[in-house]
Amino acid sequence: MQMEAAAEELKALQAYPDEELIAIIKEVGFKCDLCARCCTQEFNDHVFLLEDDLKNIRQVHSDAIEPAPYYELCDQHGNFYVSGYALKTQKDGSCIFLREKRCTIYDRRPFICRLYPYMLHLEADEEGNVEWRQISGLDLHGCYHEDISDEESKTIAREIKTYERSFLHQKLSFFEKARQHFEKNKLKHVQSVYDREMRKFSKGGEIKVLVFSNGTFEETILRK
Repeated sequence: MQMEAAAEELKALQAYPDEELIAIIKEVGFKCDLCARCCTQEFNDHVFLLEDDLKNIRQVHSDAIEPAPYYELCDQHGNFYVSGYALKTQKDGSCIFLREKRCTIYDRRPFICRLYPYMLHLEADEEGNVEWRQISGLDLHGCYHEDISDEESKTIAREIKTYERSFLHQKLSFFEKARQHFEKNKLKHVQSVYDREMRKFSKGGEIKVLVFSNGTFEETILRK
């Protein structure tokens, strides 16, 4: 089901009109005001790393990553599977690379950090209606209604679609690898086991997470 949903979203993404996205970017006119709110869990859940991001971060600080939250699968033995890594956060919920409201790896920051707050994916609203989400945290930080040139808007739109395509391709590759792994090892996803193990984890227990990276799974043991 999740694999089919990702495939459908990829088709929808490719069909989304560039002109519409460019118009939204120009209308929003976002400009960073250096508040650093977007670099905290108060405003953003986590920073998901694409494969190229992961290679880069491992060169900078190999201990700065952890399995991305919201694991997609759990087999009958209680092993979790997730489609990639995320950046770790500090105790106050800010990004591990944030110091005095400044990014210490700004020139090598992940793709999504370079694009933020722009995005283009399907997301359910509070009432469960699934619609396109083009902007994150609108009016919660930064400045708006600044002038953005046509050329810059086109560049931003192109990079947004590049990121979202890469994200969905990584998801699809993960699901295909998981399918092969499950078939080979006679495994199956069991939601009741998923829920049970997450309850144990929330109370301080350990879980094993297999993280998709570079076409394979890397094993990590986590304790809350």
